[in-house]
Amino acid sequence: MEKDLGMTRRAFAMAIWLTMGFLVVAQPRSHAAERPLLLVSTTSTANFGLFAHLLPLFAAATGIKTRVVAVGTGQALRLARNGDADILLVHDAEAEKAFVAKGYGVGRRAIMYNDFVLLGPVLDPAGVRGMTDILAALRAIAQRRALFVSRGDDSGTHRVERRHWKASGIDIAAASGAWYREAGSGMGATLNIASGLDAYVLADRATWLGFRNKGGLTIFVEGDPRLFNQYGVIPVNPKAE
Repeated sequence: MEKDLGMTRRAFAMAIWLTMGFLVVAQPRSHAAERPLLLVSTTSTANFGLFAHLLPLFAAATGIKTRVVAVGTGQALRLARNGDADILLVHDAEAEKAFVAKGYGVGRRAIMYNDFVLLGPVLDPAGVRGMTDILAALRAIAQRRALFVSRGDDSGTHRVERRHWKASGIDIAAASGAWYREAGSGMGATLNIASGLDAYVLADRATWLGFRNKGGLTIFVEGDPRLFNQYGVIPVNPKAE
């Protein structure tokens, strides 16, 4: 299971330490004495369970306390643009680079990764079992009008999913409310809905492996390079207007 995460727990721990160390270098030291650092992170990394273990160790070693806010990547970037974050840990490389280019961030580092997988009900009504092309699989789902549950929350996962639908040539706006359902929720809640409806869903592998209510869902599509899921860390520019 650990190998399937795309990174070991030790590698994840090192990534977080590098994240926090990067911020300490980038931000004035006096900032730490005023209030805790505000780390705005994706729900997937927060739910993995290591922040609770690592951040007290970081505080003991540096004297710097950290508060974590777990939201989708889109909301995380908006919070940071409004000055409501000190550091970002997100996974939408295009948006991250644009964020830094506009002066909101002082740099970006790719620090860890996992991958996305397409899950679906055991009966596989769209016939996508064993496919390695995510676009072909989405076309098959649309053609069969098989139920698909989207996070619909402007998270990094949702953004990736929308790009794949666009690249596959499928108009999901026209299908919204029919076979395409938008949950407007985090990954865990969306998986619960997909499990209950016997629907297809795109999820990050780490969250899926830790998800307990798998029901009849199983992995059907994996291994497409387009499903690679890179995480990046960005210290927020305190001087950005």
